[in-house]
Amino acid sequence: MRIGVDLGGTKIEAVALGDAGEVVIRRRCATPTGFYTESLQAVVDMVRQLEDALGERASVGVATPGALSRHDGRIKNANSTQLNGERLDVDLSEALNRQVRIANDANCFALSESVDGAAQGARVVFGVILGTGVGGGIVIDGQVLTGCQAIAGEWGHNPLPWPSSGELPGPSCYCGRRGCIETFLSGPGLANDYRAHSETLLTAEIVAARAEAGEARAEACLARFEHRLARGLAHVINILDPDVIVLGGGLSKIARLYGNVPQLWGEFVFSDRVDTRLLPPTHGDSSGVRGAAWLWPRTP
Repeated sequence: MRIGVDLGGTKIEAVALGDAGEVVIRRRCATPTGFYTESLQAVVDMVRQLEDALGERASVGVATPGALSRHDGRIKNANSTQLNGERLDVDLSEALNRQVRIANDANCFALSESVDGAAQGARVVFGVILGTGVGGGIVIDGQVLTGCQAIAGEWGHNPLPWPSSGELPGPSCYCGRRGCIETFLSGPGLANDYRAHSETLLTAEIVAARAEAGEARAEACLARFEHRLARGLAHVINILDPDVIVLGGGLSKIARLYGNVPQLWGEFVFSDRVDTRLLPPTHGDSSGVRGAAWLWPRTP
């Protein structure tokens, strides 16, 4: 049995998966605010609860909003800032008396959709998170590509490619730069673009709903978003050449993206045709926690 834990900013979700990928048990709780030790203990308690219900010991994988530094083994780049600088894998392994595997939540998303989701059977998969932030993960032949710096797939902090004059220098990003892909293609980025053209701040979901209802300003906003997403993903295709790109996060629910974006990206891809498929996720919000469980692959 495999246990996967998604340690998010607001909630902790855990599942126990059987060998066929079936969810045997699922639990959720609010993520403690404040001290790292509280988040650590919450994960430990969640694992113990699942094992008590299962009546057996399981492997444990954890999805986190950051990554383990290749330099010192500590969490970096986590927007749940209490995790940064901590050796989460070591602390969990000691508390649970077994090896615990940890990966970035976008990597876990990509792994889940590669193992038994939308990209099942594909050799090279790029998993995209379009939510509060913009992240990505790469899976090749069923294995997560972590990279030398543990930042493989982090396309959100590259500049938006082929920018128009009106997109320069771009919005300020929390990373200290301007014009990052995340500032354009995240949920807040879409909301801010609508406000810039209407002086009204709405959530990305409401903007999408207004576009579907025929509002001209919302339609224009989504059209700009689609063109930017097409450019951003074309840049990825030119480098990685994936078989499948799977979208996740809140904006992945905008159905029109899957038809419109592939019609636009061909202009920017360095090829006579583009066979990369753009797909919605099979497991949706559960892909992160499922991918954490699949950090321990099936045994032959």
